Amino acid sequence: METLLLGIHYFLCFFLVVVILLQAGKGADIGAAFGGASQTVFGSRGPATFLAKMTAIAAILFLVTSLSLAELAKRGGSASVIDNAAIPEQTAPDTPQEGAPASDTTK
Repeated sequence: METLLLGIHYFLCFFLVVVILLQAGKGADIGAAFGGASQTVFGSRGPATFLAKMTAIAAILFLVTSLSLAELAKRGGSASVIDNAAIPEQTAPDTPQEGAPASDTTK
C-alpha cells in the first residue's frame, strides 16, 4: 500500500512541476502599465484556464498523498533497531556491600 501511494506521490510531483511550467506567467501583463495598451493590468484574468484547474487538482491530490504518507510513517514507525538489541547484564562491582565484613587483601 505504501509503495503504491509513494509511486502516485512521485507521479503527482512531476506532473505538478510540468503543469506549472507550462503556464504563462502573470508578470507579462504588468509591462503594459509602462507604455503598453493593455486594459487588464491588475484586473481579473477571466475564467480559469484548463492548466490552472489541473494545477489546483494536482496540488490537492499532492497534499492528500503527502498527509497519507505521513500518517503511514507515523503508524509504522514504532519499531526500532534499538528495541531489538539485547541489553547487557549489569555486573556487581567488586566493592563490598554495606554491612558485609571487609576482606583482608593485605596478605
